[in-house]
Amino acid sequence: MTLVQPGLEVFLQDQLDLIRGKRVAVIVHPSSIDSKWSHTLDLFFNHPEIELTTVMGPQHGIRGETQDNMIEWEDYRDPVSRLPVYSLYSETRSPTEKMLSEVDVVVFDLQDTGARYYTFISTMALAMKACQQQGKSFIVLDRPNPINGIDVEGTVLDPDFSSYVGLYPLAIRHGMTVGELALYFNTEFGIQCELHVVPMRGWAREMFFEETELPWVLPSPNMPSVDTALVYPGMCLLEGTNVSEGRGTTRPFEISGAPWIQPFETAKRLGQMDLPGAVFRPTYFTPTFHKWSSQMIGGIQIHVVDRRAFQPFRTGMALLITYREMGGDRFQWKEPPYEYEYERLPFDILCGTDEVRKQIEAESGLEKIEHSWQDKLQEFREIRQKYLLY
Repeated sequence: MTLVQPGLEVFLQDQLDLIRGKRVAVIVHPSSIDSKWSHTLDLFFNHPEIELTTVMGPQHGIRGETQDNMIEWEDYRDPVSRLPVYSLYSETRSPTEKMLSEVDVVVFDLQDTGARYYTFISTMALAMKACQQQGKSFIVLDRPNPINGIDVEGTVLDPDFSSYVGLYPLAIRHGMTVGELALYFNTEFGIQCELHVVPMRGWAREMFFEETELPWVLPSPNMPSVDTALVYPGMCLLEGTNVSEGRGTTRPFEISGAPWIQPFETAKRLGQMDLPGAVFRPTYFTPTFHKWSSQMIGGIQIHVVDRRAFQPFRTGMALLITYREMGGDRFQWKEPPYEYEYERLPFDILCGTDEVRKQIEAESGLEKIEHSWQDKLQEFREIRQKYLLY
């Protein structure tokens, strides 16, 4: 037995009364597995006491078959169970009446990465809303925050910048589990669905994912490892620019760069900044797809040498500022559309505010920029405490 039991195992052992005699839908993806690698869909379909009628999947699909932003996938029937599989990343991101027509309760079992802009938590919130509106109950099978449940970092979303990559005020590195986030969303933002959170057993907030002894399955095509998840809260910011965030390489988000980057000079500058827990290695690489595809470009690989000291958002911000300084006019903010947003700049959507971009353009400096969001971050920390389960 692993050190930690995910909510899936606790549910199957002890809490089947929540769904007994009810028609069940699951929201799943590749990481929806137990400690023996069995998938939630298969466990539910083969269970004699579970009437599974419907399957739904988030961005990237239930098997991780699609790539990144706004690459949609369509409904189909599962080849094994023959159950309908509905996409929550197509013309709708929310379960429709048709999807829930043969359903009494929706079970959510997705592995999150600990960053606000990872869209699975938006999928959860929208599904909770749909369940409240259509009179269905909602169950969250809790899973670990893979980059620990203590550290909180980054900007807190301004409600005026609500989007699919951030529906509600939440720090970018939020330090919460999906179950805790469900409680937070349901109460603080008035969703008020019939919500049940099935907690894990054995999880402690200070744990990184490997310490749980649970198997890691990449939850999306560009999240291959816990190392990726650790840098993601900062390095995803590069999606809002013309700098490669490493898609099209074997180390996405750890590697980044652009044609104008001088890797050795960049590494030198970063090494002189207050960026604990990381080593910045100069590198050249050729993305096989996405930005700068088939071009050799210069950049940096982040090697995290001390996870507990490492600050991903501060580090990502420092790297972005340095890339902009080196690029001059060659550095550009990416234009919309981005994740179903067609007017606002993707970088502003990711930050949850346009203030950070304006401060970068004004060359305010990392320390001043970081100081500007601390009050809101402290407010979030205090509210967050009410919903922590562990």
